[in-house]
Amino acid sequence: MTTTERPEPPRTADERTSLEGWLDFHRATLALKCEGLDDKQLREASAPPSELTLLGLVRHMAEVERSWFRRVFADEDTPPIWYSDQDPDGDFHIADGDTAQSAFAIWRDEITKAREAAAGHSLDEVVTRPGRGDYNLRWIYVHMIEEYARHNGHADLIRERIDGVTGE
Repeated sequence: MTTTERPEPPRTADERTSLEGWLDFHRATLALKCEGLDDKQLREASAPPSELTLLGLVRHMAEVERSWFRRVFADEDTPPIWYSDQDPDGDFHIADGDTAQSAFAIWRDEITKAREAAAGHSLDEVVTRPGRGDYNLRWIYVHMIEEYARHNGHADLIRERIDGVTGE
């Protein structure tokens, strides 16, 4: 049974509505790829020795949401959630005590905070970050859509390997 609603991106809309629609579509797609799996299955590596898991992808996307919308665009001084200088891939390294419930809650919270950070700002608004360069909000939306689309392709393959489920 599917509980995740995946919004259809608008076919005739202004640029902002289109970008937000496609981003929400891809966010929901990742949730759908994980739906119906238990904690053990969400931790299952795609093709050992790769450590790529669905749970790792959810954690990674929480980090990406936080990084681009809050840290880069809104210039919030908020630390990474799971990765560090000592473990730059910490979002993919799932410890025994880490739960899917917690990861999904953090991911959903970061999506909410990302929406709040972007609300009311023009797509043309440029932020400059030392060592990173200049970005406008439009670029961040496009990058986030690309990031989700790429990782949703990974999620397709991982899910099919776990239980044979395929889909769009």
